[in-house]
Amino acid sequence: MLAEKIRDRLADGVVIPAHPLALDNNLRIDEIHQRALTRYYLSAGVGGLAVGVHTTQFEIHNSEIGLYQPVLELAIETARSWSDKVDDPIFIAGVVGDTKSAVREAEIAKELGYHLALVSLTALRGKEVDELITHIRAISEVIPVMGFYLQATISGMKLPIEFWRKFAEIDNVVAIKIAPFNRYQTLDVLRAVAESGRDDIALYTGNDDSIIIDLLTEFEFNVAGGKRKLNIVGGLLGQWACWTKRAVELLGRIKEIKQNQSKVIPADMLTLAGQLTLANQIIFDADNDFVGCIPGILYVLKRVGLIERIRVLNDREKLSERQAEQIEQIARDYPHLTDDEFVKENIDRWLK
Repeated sequence: MLAEKIRDRLADGVVIPAHPLALDNNLRIDEIHQRALTRYYLSAGVGGLAVGVHTTQFEIHNSEIGLYQPVLELAIETARSWSDKVDDPIFIAGVVGDTKSAVREAEIAKELGYHLALVSLTALRGKEVDELITHIRAISEVIPVMGFYLQATISGMKLPIEFWRKFAEIDNVVAIKIAPFNRYQTLDVLRAVAESGRDDIALYTGNDDSIIIDLLTEFEFNVAGGKRKLNIVGGLLGQWACWTKRAVELLGRIKEIKQNQSKVIPADMLTLAGQLTLANQIIFDADNDFVGCIPGILYVLKRVGLIERIRVLNDREKLSERQAEQIEQIARDYPHLTDDEFVKENIDRWLK
């Protein structure tokens, strides 16, 4: 079971970047820059780290590549030894593959000290709902589970509300990352949780195209003759793998707005929501079916020196034409979204 202090922090809502992967020219871990990334996130004030997820490159899960355990181990060891943190982070491990493989990855994560497994179901594409639930239950017997609605462009899966209703019945489910990049499917997850009656499932946005709106909205459902209100309390986002200090500041401001009795949303927050989505459109290469998503994040990190090179394990993933130029333009147009000065002031000590 999840430790109470971790559950409480998860429920309160924190910034959790999806940790990228720094590789050398031989496609092995660039340990110096990989450690620098972890230190950057902790110095920025994040509440957790998600490792082995899509942004870390799913290819690390392949046994022939053999990077899953080394990447998880390096992240947690670096985080535990770094002083720039208020509390120990919430450690989340991405878990993929068929049930046997996923359970083994969950066991590895637990042995290393990770608190949760973020479960991708892509390997079970085409399976019936009950088979998916059996898969989740098997993992939940090893480690607490964070559900994951990964967008269909990448996963090739649409998860019906029936799945989320049954998912919410699993005792060791403690959180859900809602990331379909789709309003209707986002509401499916929220409705299922509302109908479950559970108030101990922490809801996190993974909708990088709607971060601020997700976090500002109080969702309301009529359930069993009464009203049930739900809030998305934090984010586990690829977008927050860069410009992370700003993300921490943003979540802090949103919490203040929601705690204010008037609950009036300042107009500039809605303007900021649009600007952040514009930035995400370019960084994630949305116009090209997200082919340049991971390279786009890596480009933002490289331009400030947090990584040395843009290297990926999947040759099909590359910066699209003019994507780098467009990222530079976004940074010029919206400098208040970037972390450039924060990184410049601290990068030397992160790279030690």
